[in-house]
Amino acid sequence: MSELDLYDYQLPRELIAQHPLSQRADARLMVVDRRSGSIEHHYVRDLPSLVDPNDAMVFNDSRVIPARLVGLRTQTGGRWQGLFVRKDNETGLWEILSRTRGKLKVGEQITLEDRDARPVETLEVIARLPDGHLAVRPGSDGEPAELLERFGRVPLPPYIREGQMVDDDVKTYQTVFARDPGSIAAPTAGLHFTPELLKQLQAKGVQSHAVTLHVGIGTFRPVQTETLDEHEMHYEWASISAETAEKLNAARAAGGRVLAVGTTSVRTLETVAAENDQLVGWTGMTNLFVRPPYKFGAVDRMLTNFHLPKSTLLMLVSAFAGRELIMEAYAAAIAEEYRFFSYGDAMLII
Repeated sequence: MSELDLYDYQLPRELIAQHPLSQRADARLMVVDRRSGSIEHHYVRDLPSLVDPNDAMVFNDSRVIPARLVGLRTQTGGRWQGLFVRKDNETGLWEILSRTRGKLKVGEQITLEDRDARPVETLEVIARLPDGHLAVRPGSDGEPAELLERFGRVPLPPYIREGQMVDDDVKTYQTVFARDPGSIAAPTAGLHFTPELLKQLQAKGVQSHAVTLHVGIGTFRPVQTETLDEHEMHYEWASISAETAEKLNAARAAGGRVLAVGTTSVRTLETVAAENDQLVGWTGMTNLFVRPPYKFGAVDRMLTNFHLPKSTLLMLVSAFAGRELIMEAYAAAIAEEYRFFSYGDAMLII
């Protein structure tokens, strides 16, 4: 058995959530206790009774941009799809993933269509980049977030309706506290929260804090190397303010616990703690690969969704709770018919 096989499991396709629940907080919540090894079944709406008044919750406030692109090869009329990855601030060029029949040539143009299939923008292919990416120049000036709002689509992962959005996804694939545009996939553990639930947690005395990590293209890429040591994590931009760092340090010093909502919040906090021995104000790029054995320096509790087999995210939660306990919890989730992945149910690890 390879290292990767240790994180494999068989999931019935019908347990992959294709739509969110009508009420976000009605998602099921599995509570996994690392000390006792116990597994309990609750709902996200029960969170106020499951956390302590001196706990500090940390959310990722990154906002999903409509990064999926659809259009035509201008010269041939052939169908084209793509995904915005990032903008090079020095050149103004966009880096995109591209999918079409044949091979796009430098100088070729793409006609983008809006959500009503009307032509709205052009992209000119400037260069071919490593990993099959393209450097393109948009026909209009402006920041990507502004332009993509005009013609982009919600970048759903392929296991949700083969990536095909419906109108409701514009709202449901976004957290209620999303603020800073930049992610091309949602920090999905945060999708379970509502304004009402946040108010209930505040009334309990739980602190709420935000960090930012812009989820990048690497979230869609599986581990393909023979060993985990060979796997190269993608870089993602992340930030934590000095004020937030100070408050989280103070909460822990007073006996409280830091409850990270989502693996993106975990990676942000652990990146900063690993570099500085404590939380400080920080902005930079992180490619932290959290996997067993890993000593956590900033996170005491974690709320997360159920992750794909053999994924780096499954390895992260295994580092936190132990691989055997996590695989036992996943087997229980399948037996209890939990809903999996982005629009699915959640797990609270204490």
